[in-house]
Amino acid sequence: MNKKLIAALFVGAFAFASVPALADDKTPGAPVDQAKLKAERAEAKGKWEAMTPEQKAATRKAMQAKKVSELSALEMVAQEGDTGPVSGMDAAKAKAERADAKAKWDAMTPDQKAATRKAAQAKKLSELSMLERMSVGQ
Repeated sequence: MNKKLIAALFVGAFAFASVPALADDKTPGAPVDQAKLKAERAEAKGKWEAMTPEQKAATRKAMQAKKVSELSALEMVAQEGDTGPVSGMDAAKAKAERADAKAKWDAMTPDQKAATRKAAQAKKLSELSMLERMSVGQ
């Protein structure tokens, strides 16, 4: 009985896995007119070259707004953490803060370092949701 069940599972898995392979349609699409595409590109490039810098900036801004409007909610959340380019003053400030924190860390005793690590981990765990805590093993 077990052998029949195992055999049926293998047959079912094989059939299920082969469906996407059979469904993959490799028929060629409609032929693309390369000359037409090149002409359209040359025309667009000519219009772009004729624009003033202000018009180019406005066009870029409009294209960016269109891209943002087309993003899904998940993509929006994923891009929220993206900070983009950092100015020179911000970079210098961050570098100074990093150097200051490193100096403080180097001045600590091993016991102080261990206590700091323990406090940081406790803070991190307290910020996790219940589901995340369960996956961590808490």
